[in-house]
Amino acid sequence: MVDLSSAVATATAIRAKELSPVEVLESCLSRVDEVNDRLNAVIWRNDDEAMEAARAAADMVTRGDPLPPFHGVPVPIKDLTPVAGWPVTYGSWGAPEGLSTESEIVVDALRNAGFILTARTNTPEFGPITVAENVRYGVTRNPWDTERTPGGSSGGAAAAVAAGMFPVAHANDGGGSIRIPASCCGLVGLKVSRGRVPARYTPWEGGAVEGVVTRDVADTAAILDVISGPDAGQWYNAPAPERPFLDEVGTDPGHLRVGMAEEAPFDLPIDEECTVATREAAASLEKLGHHVEPVRLDFPDDFVPSFLNIVNSGLADYPGVDWERTEPHIRANRLSAQAVDSLAYVDSVHQLQRLSRQIVARWGRDFDVLLTPTMTIEPPAAGEVLRSVHEGGGGPSFEVLQMAVLTSMFNLTGLPAISLPVHVAPTGVPIGVQLVSGPWEEARLLALSAQLEQEVQWTTRTPSI
Repeated sequence: MVDLSSAVATATAIRAKELSPVEVLESCLSRVDEVNDRLNAVIWRNDDEAMEAARAAADMVTRGDPLPPFHGVPVPIKDLTPVAGWPVTYGSWGAPEGLSTESEIVVDALRNAGFILTARTNTPEFGPITVAENVRYGVTRNPWDTERTPGGSSGGAAAAVAAGMFPVAHANDGGGSIRIPASCCGLVGLKVSRGRVPARYTPWEGGAVEGVVTRDVADTAAILDVISGPDAGQWYNAPAPERPFLDEVGTDPGHLRVGMAEEAPFDLPIDEECTVATREAAASLEKLGHHVEPVRLDFPDDFVPSFLNIVNSGLADYPGVDWERTEPHIRANRLSAQAVDSLAYVDSVHQLQRLSRQIVARWGRDFDVLLTPTMTIEPPAAGEVLRSVHEGGGGPSFEVLQMAVLTSMFNLTGLPAISLPVHVAPTGVPIGVQLVSGPWEEARLLALSAQLEQEVQWTTRTPSI
């Protein structure tokens, strides 16, 4: 079996003619054949088309053509994101028939960077909950413990990478959907700043962003270099970095003030192992020369209903859907969105903008980087969250709140945030922590994350599946 744990290393080996794109793809597809029946991470495949692209990529290497940075590396695309010529079902029986005529910008960027688009990964129906579970395709399971969820909404992506099916996988994050599955599956998951990665429009007021899940910080940084903007056509644009993000890996981030939050908003309890992970990360950061101090995160009670108004409005983004064939919570969420008039929606947006100013003001004043648990609980049992959501009739699920309360606030503010797999619980499942930096400070966040990766050495951990 070819070692495909790093996209950067795989691309380097292809460029050096140590591996061919065909060999790499065959290895990936073989691993999907081997483990996907137990995980249900990949829900659609295009083996013939992908192999044709791999052969063309191999010919380019043989001819000595100029090669893009990730030439010949396979990547699956999440089933919420259109790819021209592919079906996209949004995890729903109500999805429109036929093939997409246009790709999302991030898909074009991945293809232009040399990636071979290979397969689709599972997601919850239309993406608003924190697990990759739906009625159409079923439950995705965690490679570290198949009785548990890999999280979501990018749970299929995270399970596929953690299980060694692919070096990286496309993902996106509207309330924690990259960071939550990264925590559950022992991966690195970066939610970029609002406007950092171009999109054809900005879902959830720009709070939903595109990205990937990876095993290491270098892959995350290198892929950000090829998918980020700025883009003159979109409304929100993060400032261009001073240098490539990959150059931040291995650099000294300087002496940083780290605020450590061990308590969750709304007085939600935090599982002991999530607290242990946070304290272990704090100890490592102090060993690396940073100063860690406790801080508290407080949010008003109207944060949740205002944020849900934004999330539910996202169901307007899917033309041609047969809503009668969607799951109960999606139908209920759509009715909730339709019940919010335009003035009430705008009021929710304005409330969240005012709250965001209060939150963002703490960076640079109270601390440079914030440290929190990624989730307040260990990964729940597979199937549990979808059952709870269906039984709840569309209202906020307590399990979803437990998983997303510490991540969603940074979609609201647009701050860059990353989940890092610093701990493994006695139960054998990974537990991540979240680092959050100031506005547009991915460079600082990546430098600090790479420094912590060298200290903790999480890339040596793999599930036994």
